[in-house]
Amino acid sequence: MDEATGLEAMLCFELYTASRAMTGLYRPALDAAGITYPQYVAMRVIWQRGSVKVTDLGATLHLDSGTLSPLLKRLEAQNLVHRTRGEDDKRTVWVSATPEGMLLEQQLADLPERLACTLDLSVEDFTTLYHLLSRVRGTATASNL
Repeated sequence: MDEATGLEAMLCFELYTASRAMTGLYRPALDAAGITYPQYVAMRVIWQRGSVKVTDLGATLHLDSGTLSPLLKRLEAQNLVHRTRGEDDKRTVWVSATPEGMLLEQQLADLPERLACTLDLSVEDFTTLYHLLSRVRGTATASNL
């Protein structure tokens, strides 16, 4: 790395480039499936929960409605999810996977494990990294950086 830039000392730059590298590992499989990484993580939450309030989905993914709404519209246009209004409260919107969306889950079920195997990390390193990144995210979020 070019030391003259000062980037070698910036944790935020290392996190940024590591994040781009990780999502790049997912790209071939997700391109073949016709979805982006943000759409993929949204689908993972939907697959896990079955049906989820859009507000809860946004909170889980740390996405605001201005980012989440277009993402869900694109997934809906691909017939992977459908949105419905709550019966008791019409202001509440629920999202769930369509049958096509459920087929996608089967196609991508082992993707995280396949890609984790490409990293040169022991189980202990993986666990440590996960916990450190979680702490960084939590602290940064709490600090409103």
